[in-house]
Amino acid sequence: MENKYITLKHLMFQQRKYIGLQFYTDKVLLAMVKELPDVEWSEEYNMYYLPNKPKNLDAIYKQFRGVAWINCNYFFPKSSLGRDNPEVDVSSLKNREVKEGLLSCPASYLEKLELKRYAKSTVNTYVCCFEAFLNHYKDRKLEDLNELDIRAYLQQLIKQGYSNSSINQAINAIKFYYEVVLEMPNRFYAIERPRKETKLPKVLAKEEVLAIIDRANNIKHRCIISLLYSAGLRRSEVLELKPEDINGKRMVICVRSAKGNKDRYTLLSHTLLKELREYYLEWRPRHYLFEGPRGERYSAESVTQIVRKASKKAKIKKRVTPHMLRHSFATHLLEAGTDLRYIQLLLGHNSTKTTEIYTHVATNVYKNIRNPLDL
Repeated sequence: MENKYITLKHLMFQQRKYIGLQFYTDKVLLAMVKELPDVEWSEEYNMYYLPNKPKNLDAIYKQFRGVAWINCNYFFPKSSLGRDNPEVDVSSLKNREVKEGLLSCPASYLEKLELKRYAKSTVNTYVCCFEAFLNHYKDRKLEDLNELDIRAYLQQLIKQGYSNSSINQAINAIKFYYEVVLEMPNRFYAIERPRKETKLPKVLAKEEVLAIIDRANNIKHRCIISLLYSAGLRRSEVLELKPEDINGKRMVICVRSAKGNKDRYTLLSHTLLKELREYYLEWRPRHYLFEGPRGERYSAESVTQIVRKASKKAKIKKRVTPHMLRHSFATHLLEAGTDLRYIQLLLGHNSTKTTEIYTHVATNVYKNIRNPLDL
């Protein structure tokens, strides 16, 4: 049985499911494949296939037992249910108004996202990307589309100037429908993904950060900006904070259910703690640390606007985003001599490889190098 493998693939023709058989050219395997019931050849997929029925799957196992390994990694779905993830309510997406003439995401798609307990941001991204794809082919049935149609759509996104990250998100959203909703794992296994772009993070000088904090409209805005920088928090993490997450005795902040559903601790500034106490006495938040007028969680767009307006008042010409303050936090710690491993833990990165990007923007790396023009 050495070096003989048959990989099972999911195929679909005319809205019917089939089992694809992929293997290296081998006279013995080829002869045995042709003996399977109702087997046919596909020029499009360059493989033999037969109807996806339990009896045919059993026939494949029986036919090649002791002759070849059957690789089912692409055929049987892997469980990705995030049992520890917070529940996501998709009712607002189901009930929203859609512009006349446009198609909305199928209910089955939304229900599957809810069942899988994907993060809220991921749900919104998938829905947005899939609806764009849906309306691109709104005159055709989704079940009739193939890899060539997907490639044509992705090619259009490339021509329109979409980033590699956006194209990867589109691929994920499309694959989710076919592979998870329709339970056809790895149908589009031949779709090539663009290479992930490696861009250096944009960082502010400490003087610029302090100027932004100083130009905030009020103590609430000042605390939000200070948290983004001094604790290295993501915008979503600031919005999820609750008063009890601020631990003044241990001087740490507990970040709960962050990216990847991981809890972690990060630094609490002594200066910020005083401000937070003043803010709490003045605003009296009930549930979330930062709340809107009706006691609801503060909006992400509000945080972006707070940072943007304060940076303009500080006369900073570059476009400042909340995430830029997180990048600045990590870079300034590295420049101050903090071990990369500690910075990784504070940021909540899975690997130091992710955190190593800041070594490319930390200026202390270059301070001991003399410029050849000055030699």
